[in-house]
Amino acid sequence: MKKRKLRVGLRTVKTAVAIIIAMILVEPYGATSSRLIFAMLGAMAAVQPTFRESLETCISQTVGVIAGIITGVILLALPTGPLTSVLIGVIFIIAFYNMFYPSASPSLPCFILVMTCTDADMAPIAYALGRIWDTAIGLGVGMLINMLVFPYDNRRKIRAAMERLDKDVLAFLEDMFDGDANLPDAEAMNACIDDLERHLSIFANQRLILHLRQQKQELERYRACERTARELVSHLEVLSQLERPGRLSLENRRRLAACGATVRDQRALDSVMEADVVTNFHVSRILSIRRELLETLDGR
Repeated sequence: MKKRKLRVGLRTVKTAVAIIIAMILVEPYGATSSRLIFAMLGAMAAVQPTFRESLETCISQTVGVIAGIITGVILLALPTGPLTSVLIGVIFIIAFYNMFYPSASPSLPCFILVMTCTDADMAPIAYALGRIWDTAIGLGVGMLINMLVFPYDNRRKIRAAMERLDKDVLAFLEDMFDGDANLPDAEAMNACIDDLERHLSIFANQRLILHLRQQKQELERYRACERTARELVSHLEVLSQLERPGRLSLENRRRLAACGATVRDQRALDSVMEADVVTNFHVSRILSIRRELLETLDGR
């Protein structure tokens, strides 16, 4: 059985700090349990892996608070009992979210609805404004901490994905020319590029406030690397579909050796067949694209 390790990451610490600061800021307005809870929920929601996710969560939380309050206020004006109002309101909120906002959870507006409809001594408008204010404090604190205090930076993971792809390319070519009839599969490289695309999407959705220009330049360079990598894999896929690879030219043997690849296929290119021409063309393009990819990654 695999052992599970207790891991306290940076995002966890940032979330805890955001909660404490939000609760401190709510204190001057009367730190009731309700105020502290909404400030805590706002702070927790805002600390997401990327700026875009944080912003979307803030909008979702704000919409949830407003939706729950409006529904509760409307139902309080109707001649129905508290439980009947809650029943109608929960059905309406869930149906509304399923239709217009399926990616969000309706739990927060339902919670506010229950609080509004079941507390006979509550002033609905004052309660509504208070909950919006408490949530806004938590969201604002969470957003600021997430953006300014060690914002998530996955550039090392992007570079690691690039380097892993480069190693896989060389391993593919070694397997291609190891002298046996079994040809390698390029599918592993496609999975590597998909992983790279996922990391690039995260990087693109960040807002490194103090380095926006640098982030834009790096994203352009990484995107260029991704396009180059996809072109490289297309050549690998052609090679993997050959019945048997052709014989390597002396130039391609030299270039592979310079890359550190071991070529065990010792067939001499004493006459040129169609398979030799196809093989050498794609190997040459792969090695050229690989060099271009490494130079782009290094910013050259």
